[in-house]
Amino acid sequence: MRLVPTAPWPKAKAPDPAQLEDEVRLPVLAAFGMDALEDDAELERIVQFAAKLCDAPTSLVSIVEEERQRFLARQGLDVKETPRPTSFCGHAMLGDTVMIVPDAQEDERFADNPLVTGDPHIRFYAGAPLITSEGAPVGALCVIDTKARPEGLTPLQAEGLTVLRDAVMRRLHARRRDLVADARLKSSEDKLSALADSIPDIAWSTDKKGEINFFNRRWYEFTGLDPAGALSNAAAFKAFHPDDAAAYSAAWDASYEAGEPFEQEFRVRRADGTWRWMLSRGVPLFDSAGKASQWFGTLTDIDDGHRLSESRDLLARELSHRIKNIFAVISGLVVLRARNRPELTEFAAELGEAIRALGRAHDFVRPLKSEKGSELRGLLSVLMAPYGIGEGKQVSVSGVTVKLGKRAATPLALIFHELATNSAKYGALSREEGQVTIDLAERGDTILIDWDESGAPGAKPPEKDGFGSQLLDMSVRSQLDGSMDREWNDDGLKVRLLIPAKSLAL
Repeated sequence: MRLVPTAPWPKAKAPDPAQLEDEVRLPVLAAFGMDALEDDAELERIVQFAAKLCDAPTSLVSIVEEERQRFLARQGLDVKETPRPTSFCGHAMLGDTVMIVPDAQEDERFADNPLVTGDPHIRFYAGAPLITSEGAPVGALCVIDTKARPEGLTPLQAEGLTVLRDAVMRRLHARRRDLVADARLKSSEDKLSALADSIPDIAWSTDKKGEINFFNRRWYEFTGLDPAGALSNAAAFKAFHPDDAAAYSAAWDASYEAGEPFEQEFRVRRADGTWRWMLSRGVPLFDSAGKASQWFGTLTDIDDGHRLSESRDLLARELSHRIKNIFAVISGLVVLRARNRPELTEFAAELGEAIRALGRAHDFVRPLKSEKGSELRGLLSVLMAPYGIGEGKQVSVSGVTVKLGKRAATPLALIFHELATNSAKYGALSREEGQVTIDLAERGDTILIDWDESGAPGAKPPEKDGFGSQLLDMSVRSQLDGSMDREWNDDGLKVRLLIPAKSLAL
């Protein structure tokens, strides 16, 4: 059944013949939800004005159903319905203009009608047909008098009754549009709810005040809570681990106030009483004013991964401890082996310092205590600490923040240990007034690292590349996929490293 036609049924035209039979007409009528329009305030004002306009004691909005005619609005009549066979409006609705009965006793259609021979003693009737946009007749707006009116209605009254009839139809169609919109909204909500219930994660939403107003079925299955219970933050928090609730609330409050995406890990009590680690994520929905009007999010069970991560962290700490011990053992072995070999003393000292530099780099990215480092300037501060770093010191580091991965830490430690060792022997760090500046900059996807010595006059390039130079070249080119340029001038050595940012982040 098509309730809304391509073009509305034209005014001043009789109903569509295809819409006259009740099996077609009544479903159209049902779509208006007439029950909600009984005693409608707007329709009541229309019948009151119609009675005044036509100087009639009675005015009705009559809807003709299968077995009765019902009065959605009435003026001057107490009853709310009458049988359909006695209906004047059932005749009026089939026409294209106002149907006028000057004297019902003289009209063969109505002379024996109980409404004429008995209460309310109808003599005069005028009814404007109510025809839907499909062309279906549904009733009439009528005025009734207990006195015959041979003169009928004046042209103004007839026109006014037609105008008021159009107002009735606008109200009826508005009601139907509301029902259609409500049905579509209900259908969308049902589909959304079904979709939310079908996903494996727990889905949730909040109102604009940040109060939870929805959980999908998965939440109640997981927690064992009663779906009929109250929905609120306080009710949901009862399933949160007491040790995690405060941190969750603080993180949520911060995201809510800033209107930014929310993410937090915490534990939730499962229906069997066990605690499971969950990851909660949420994003705000903004209104036209840019304010967060609602939040939507999910809860994902990450307990297995969380516990695996804890086990791996424990293993990593144990391995880190053992590796740090290995660095110490190797450094000790170098010293012992060189003790009776004077010709290796200098080499052993240099090798020991390099091993200790590697140990400091390892401890920076995989510490046994405190938080691990993940930024290049932090690593440089650790490596340059023996030479004095910072304001008023011989070494200074400046520039952009560069993400540092675990794999890159080892070759970087070798590179800067070699540069610092050579500078301490022959360059700026060998003089009290000498200075070394390390500057970090970005050039697209490449990181520029400038090592600039000053206060070391007479610095000269080596006659040939030794082990240290070969180590530098191997670390820069082979391990970091970068390049290195060295320049000796009257003030000292300048080195420029160009390294892909992705190599440093590994």
